[in-house]
Amino acid sequence: MLPFTTLLSIDKESSQPIFLQIANNIVNIIREGQIKPGTMLPGTRALARLLNIHRKTVISAYDELYAQSWIEVIPKKGARIAQNLPDLKPQRWNEPRLSSYGEFLAAPFYPMEPHMPIASAPVLRFPEFIIDEGYPDARLAPLDLLNREYRSRAKQAAARKWLPGSLAGGSPLLREALVGYLLESRGLNIQMQHTMVTHGAQMSIYIAASLLLQAGDKVIVGDPSYFLANKVFEKLGAHLVKVPVDAHGMDMDAVEQACKKHKVNALYVIPHHHHPTTVTLSPERRMRLLELSRKFDFAIIEDDYDYEFHYSSAPYLPLASSQHEGRVIYIGSFSKSIASSVRIGFMIAPADFIRQAIQLRLMIDLRGDHILEDALAVLIQNGDIGRYLKKANKVYFDRLNNICTSLQELKGIIDFDRPSGGMAIWASFNKDYPLAKVADAAVAKGLYISRGFQSHGNLRDSNSIRMGFAAMNINEMNAAIEILSKVLKAKI
Repeated sequence: MLPFTTLLSIDKESSQPIFLQIANNIVNIIREGQIKPGTMLPGTRALARLLNIHRKTVISAYDELYAQSWIEVIPKKGARIAQNLPDLKPQRWNEPRLSSYGEFLAAPFYPMEPHMPIASAPVLRFPEFIIDEGYPDARLAPLDLLNREYRSRAKQAAARKWLPGSLAGGSPLLREALVGYLLESRGLNIQMQHTMVTHGAQMSIYIAASLLLQAGDKVIVGDPSYFLANKVFEKLGAHLVKVPVDAHGMDMDAVEQACKKHKVNALYVIPHHHHPTTVTLSPERRMRLLELSRKFDFAIIEDDYDYEFHYSSAPYLPLASSQHEGRVIYIGSFSKSIASSVRIGFMIAPADFIRQAIQLRLMIDLRGDHILEDALAVLIQNGDIGRYLKKANKVYFDRLNNICTSLQELKGIIDFDRPSGGMAIWASFNKDYPLAKVADAAVAKGLYISRGFQSHGNLRDSNSIRMGFAAMNINEMNAAIEILSKVLKAKI
């Protein structure tokens, strides 16, 4: 007789029902070979006495095992382990049960290389202050209004029926709202079939790149550029063709030379507040880029992740608003304009490309949160998002002024050019102050800053970072800069 009181451990404090705990434990001992196919199980009364539980609980456990075909029920005899299961080698009862999950997968697979850590290390404790790479302050966002709309629509959604796959392109209400919103804010003349809602700009980049690039294809990117976009292109097997980025954006002479040398399939550009350097692509270069796209027949992935925030003047209209003859895939995100937790982005492209993109999305993600998308659509249509953005622009403008004033006291150690918009500045540290050491010393004092490699995608000698100013209020930022100043003046 097996020691069922030992093998079938029950945790009455667990949220998992006891009958499921019993069923799962029996499955485990079958898999471990401790009980062979065809073996009779104890009767329900006998097992209930052994485990000191109600007989109905054991009956429910046996019913679950029978439904999953682990056991067979023999009339007037009881239950036994199904005979068609493989005969496994038994383990000793007193051996500890080890998890099958260790550090490495035993079977072959294709690892992500090279490994790219995201956080600064070592983090000795949860930092009191975080200078991020440029995120919005969720405390300013109309999340209460968004939650209100979400709650009211969640009840309605239970009664609505959707065809399978009908929401893969996003909520129809939000897609329709984007038509008017992008026309008014960015001059995009589009219809609903040109829109697709995603879980953020990163998903849009991945989907667009997957349709544009295959192994061996060439894609032009800036140097430096948004490193996670570069990782997507490389994972797809594409070769990066890097061209310099200066104070006026991507160098178009270098783009033309690259196109003459290579057959280019796509170009990835961030014309408005380039990531990471925050520079803006000049009007002359924008026009020339469109000409080069026609001449050399490549697609443009336009990443416009924080178009909404500008301070000195009205922003340049996106490339997508021009006569580009269907060559621009335009990407934006509400995660950067509202709050990082609101994972809603969008892609604008010709109708056939959007149809293909929706088909691709169905393979990895059947739909987004269409209730949240509907709620956001209401806030767009009734003007709440527009009013919030006007307020946020004023607040972020004050925060930009504040960080620029504070960093002037560290001139010579930190150099930067004041950006015209966005939520971050591009700060270059004196080579005598290695960012890796500065970051480690700062985090020990309660301040997290990047070690720099996130901005470049590798561990090469780089001493520049994006310093976000939007997520912290002025008092918080002043406290953070004070910690940074003490670390720097201590001569790391």
